[in-house]
Amino acid sequence: MGGRIPPSPCRWNGRHVRSGAAVTDSALATNRRVVVTGAAGFIGSHVCQAMLGAGWEVMGVDSFDPYYDEVLKRANLEEVRGCGGRFEFERCDICDAGRLGGIFSAFRPGAVVHLAARAGVRPSIADPAGYAMTNVVGTQRVLDAAEGAGCRRIVCASSSSVYGNNPKTPFAETDAVDAPISPYAATKKACELIGHTHHHLTGASVAMLRFFTVFGPRQRPDLAIRLFLSKAARGEPITMFGDGSTSRDYTYIDDIVSGVLAAVERIDSHGYRVWNLGGDHPISLSDLISAVGEVVGRAPVVERRPMQPGDVERTWADLERSRSELGYEPRTTVRDGMARQFAWMRERGLV
Repeated sequence: MGGRIPPSPCRWNGRHVRSGAAVTDSALATNRRVVVTGAAGFIGSHVCQAMLGAGWEVMGVDSFDPYYDEVLKRANLEEVRGCGGRFEFERCDICDAGRLGGIFSAFRPGAVVHLAARAGVRPSIADPAGYAMTNVVGTQRVLDAAEGAGCRRIVCASSSSVYGNNPKTPFAETDAVDAPISPYAATKKACELIGHTHHHLTGASVAMLRFFTVFGPRQRPDLAIRLFLSKAARGEPITMFGDGSTSRDYTYIDDIVSGVLAAVERIDSHGYRVWNLGGDHPISLSDLISAVGEVVGRAPVVERRPMQPGDVERTWADLERSRSELGYEPRTTVRDGMARQFAWMRERGLV
């Protein structure tokens, strides 16, 4: 799928961006064009909508990686089509340096939000080379394309996975991240290093956002909360890996998007910076499954299995830096977010 997508009315109006996240750079104010990679994905499609709602001209890039059904990604783009303003889309693999560079040079963005990646801890163990190619080489290609187009403002998605089994909680950006326990985590750590090197060599402003387990409408169907809601609604067993004591700092999509937009507006004040974007309220797996039952109105059937290789024991975002520097504040609880996600799934006949 390529070419332009015509503008139409928008359901996002930028309301999730805190008023403190103001434009601080005159060059940004005059070039409100942004390339969003991974635009057809879960997070990317929401970011596109939010940026259109905030007055940006958006070029979406996505390869429609076959990891999950392309129909779902096209449906995400249909949601983006519901936004006014200028939205264009190009189907492109970020590892294709020539094509990617041509897209950037033609569009001349003032900012890049790089979200395209192969995600997931367990699948990365089966294909570490594939993850390294897309995530590491692909990120370098995006940085090169940005530099070639004169773009000096870049925001990239990293992951809480870089913390590994950090014994200290909550996880702060200053904690050591030298012991990843999955190929996926290792690729995200590598991307942070590449981003820092790019900043050092070119002077471009680069933000690395460590996302903590994002959920909400349009979430991939194989990921925990959406998968659990689907299975519970159908009366199918939910697989619990381990004894249920592992915990995650789940973060609702609207909160993540607010942090992304704030980083775009503020990164020039920092040069290179890492920020956590999390929910600040970790929940154990057993409690999460219980909450799923409350939302669905049916007690889940649980099937227990051993802990999986590569899975960390816990995540929890220290948000002191993000609150102070981005004005970031998560506003949606896991329970409320799940209720919204389940309502969205029911509206679309997904359960």
